[in-house]
Amino acid sequence: MSGSLVLSSLWERAFGDPPTAALAVASRLYLRRPRTGDYEQWAALRNQSRGFLTPWEPSWPRDALTRDSFRRRIRRAAQEWREETGYGFFLVRRTDDALLGGITLGSVRRGVAQTATLGYWLGAPHARQGLMTEGVECALDFAFDRLGLHRVEAACLPNNIASRGLLKKCGFREEGLAREYLKINGRWTDHVLFGILATDSRPRG
Repeated sequence: MSGSLVLSSLWERAFGDPPTAALAVASRLYLRRPRTGDYEQWAALRNQSRGFLTPWEPSWPRDALTRDSFRRRIRRAAQEWREETGYGFFLVRRTDDALLGGITLGSVRRGVAQTATLGYWLGAPHARQGLMTEGVECALDFAFDRLGLHRVEAACLPNNIASRGLLKKCGFREEGLAREYLKINGRWTDHVLFGILATDSRPRG
């Protein structure tokens, strides 16, 4: 069975939805799982946005934008779906199905935690238009309504003013500072920690 068919099977067993379905919909975009056929759009957008994204992300490997690298991402996503440890989505524009960016609900912990960690990226041409606000709201709907989680966490660099503002706008509360929390762009960096509960009120828009 091919990787894409495995993903389709996992998805349908987990949620009863076809793999092309929108899992959450906002006014300008929707979330769906990545597909192998997304490679060209994904590689073009990531390449166009390299300078915009690299200050906030782990160092890109030399083969970061190759087709093989993208296929490995798809395989990892399939494993995370199978193990129910992570759920990755692409943000797609409703008007023309253009790829805008990505969101992940990763490090899912069940049992007494019922928690996930939110991560996201947006292509440079689509920044500062409020699109990621819609995307995060969709991801939180999915986390709380579909997955039944109690809490979603997020972290960002202290100097990432845009990301800090985004999280607060979506209802996250700032909870503290973690020293050398993640290795970003080749350097261990402090991160501001945020959290939101299923029971918290969430402003919209």
